[in-house]
Parts: sequence; structure tokens; C-alpha cells
Amino acid sequence: MTEHTSPVGWYLGSYLLRLFELEDSTKDDPEKRFLSWENTVLVRAESKSHAYEKVVKIGREHDYPYKSGSEGVDVKWEFLGITELLAIYDDIEDGAELLWSESNRKLKNLKGRVLTKHQCLED
Repeated sequence: MTEHTSPVGWYLGSYLLRLFELEDSTKDDPEKRFLSWENTVLVRAESKSHAYEKVVKIGREHDYPYKSGSEGVDVKWEFLGITELLAIYDDIEDGAELLWSESNRKLKNLKGRVLTKHQCLED
């Protein structure tokens, strides 16, 4: 088993989508800002490669044009790709560790990332 293989068969994958109007002449401008969603999904897979394929499939399910709003503007959520794919090492149960990250930051910056209960529960 490699460090990238989940011993419990679960992976978390995040993928990125962006929304644009199909007739927008600037939709391919690399400097333009777009509404985007980064979605994270849980998949069961026998390998990281299999997990990758499953997350891509899920992301592509959202990649289609449709008419939006009362004016029926042609828009599309475009699947841009996977942003993260992580093996899960614990059994899925209450309190299981699913994600972790490592950093080297100043104490004031670490404390600045912490949310209050109220901030966590805001909609």
C-alpha cells in the first residue's frame, strides 16, 4: 500500500466549476472573474486512479448548457477539473478524520483563520 492508497477504500475529491453566458465574448479571457463553485465529494474506490475517474465523472455531470432566469439566457456550468484528491485513512464514522493540512504560519494568522460558533452556523 502506498501513501496515496486509502486503506479503507474512501477518497475525498474536490472539483471546480465556473458559470458563464454562452454568448459572452469574454468567456475565455483569463483575467475575467467568474462565479465558481468548488465541490467536494466522497467516493469509494479501489485505487486513487479509480477515485480520480469517479470524481471526474461526477464533475462532468454538471457540465451542460441550460437557459437561466426569466429571460432564458443561455449559460453553462463548465467543469474545469479536479483541485484535490485525498485518500481517507480512517473508517467513516462519527469523529473520523477526513481532511488535514500542513502549514507554517504566524500565530496571528493561525488565530485569524479560527471561526466562532456564530460564524460557523451562519447561512
